[in-house]
Amino acid sequence: MTAQASRSDHDPATPDIGDVDAYMQRLGQGAREAATRMRRVDTAAKNTALMAMADHLEQARGEVLAANARDLARGRESGLEAALLDRLALDDTRLDAMIDGLAQVAALPDPVGAIDGLRSRPSGIQVGQMRVPLGVVGIIYESRPNVTLEAASLCLKSGNAAILRGGSEARDSNAAIAACIRAGLARAALPESAVQVVATTDRAAVGRLISMPEYVDVIIPRGGKSLIERITREARVPVIKHLDGVCHVYIDASADLDKALAIAVNAKTHRYGTCNTMETLLVDAPLAETLLPTLARAYAEHGVELRGCERTRAILTDIAVASEADWQAEYLAPVLAIRVVDGIDAAMAHIERYGSRHTDAIVTEHYGLARRFLAEVDSSSVMVNASTRFADGFEYGLGAEIGISTDRLHARGPVGLEGLTTHKYVVLGDGQVRQ
Repeated sequence: MTAQASRSDHDPATPDIGDVDAYMQRLGQGAREAATRMRRVDTAAKNTALMAMADHLEQARGEVLAANARDLARGRESGLEAALLDRLALDDTRLDAMIDGLAQVAALPDPVGAIDGLRSRPSGIQVGQMRVPLGVVGIIYESRPNVTLEAASLCLKSGNAAILRGGSEARDSNAAIAACIRAGLARAALPESAVQVVATTDRAAVGRLISMPEYVDVIIPRGGKSLIERITREARVPVIKHLDGVCHVYIDASADLDKALAIAVNAKTHRYGTCNTMETLLVDAPLAETLLPTLARAYAEHGVELRGCERTRAILTDIAVASEADWQAEYLAPVLAIRVVDGIDAAMAHIERYGSRHTDAIVTEHYGLARRFLAEVDSSSVMVNASTRFADGFEYGLGAEIGISTDRLHARGPVGLEGLTTHKYVVLGDGQVRQ
């Protein structure tokens, strides 16, 4: 995509940055130079920058909330969906969480420079692997302005330079947060180009960002399926991503019914618009007549629409028929598909066919079946007797996450600090030469 081809997408309210290609080239060059410097920045300086960002965000609370109010007003005028408005909105509670998040990332161990697996070889050399930053990370995201701060903090702590491109709906919020980031970097004497927030909503900026392998080492898209599909299709830079969150809970015949009820309700109703929300419930046939009516009453209290297979509808006679499309759906809404299955093999076959490799859970008191499920379900997170809503970087103890990956190479599952690093081999010798 060229800058000229997208002039109609340019928002006149954003800063005049001139030619988009030239502007993105400058960002890329600055990020590459910053990445070189960031490799030698110590943990203390990184933590100083993070805590300074927290201080500046606290001081700029009024300005950030005012900027967010402008974004929300513009979103309502343009007919932005309620779910997107919710993701866009900031308040004092969310700002407090953002500030706390910076402190949490500062408290996390710094992965950079750690050497693992050091072992001696017959020649006398020692060989190990050292954690090192990925380099320049480009992050493209929609709606949530808190991602600007989360992404900046994780990239900074892991020694990377970052180029952040938020959605046009959050342009004022992101600009206000970016000012706090720059102030924090300055206080720690770190390069301003270590974290750069793209200052234009012109779509050509995205096309340029994902096609600069000379400057950008990896792209992480966070947003809707159409955005991620486009990035995956057009990028000339490696991409860490997931497309869908079609998550399952399978309730086995041996399950504790109280656990099953609590997990199945929480996995669906805790939040509807997240990628780790359950979208399909699988119930072992021997439990169906006992458990399904109880679950249906619980879901009715939350206003969840149920769609079921024929065996489900024989028990819950007033629910809609689940179509083939329902088994593949990521609803992100109070809608749930239910299928009665004959045991764990049928459940895993359903997950293999329709799942998105994101998060799947089993509820069981049978140790052997739990072990089989963990070993055989090919998803980035597999759970036993726990809600799928735990598939989250914070809940996993990563401090925060840059996103969730369903890819098999490099990072998989919630991507935290270690997911933003790679390794290189290091060899320690004492004058050895190869014979």
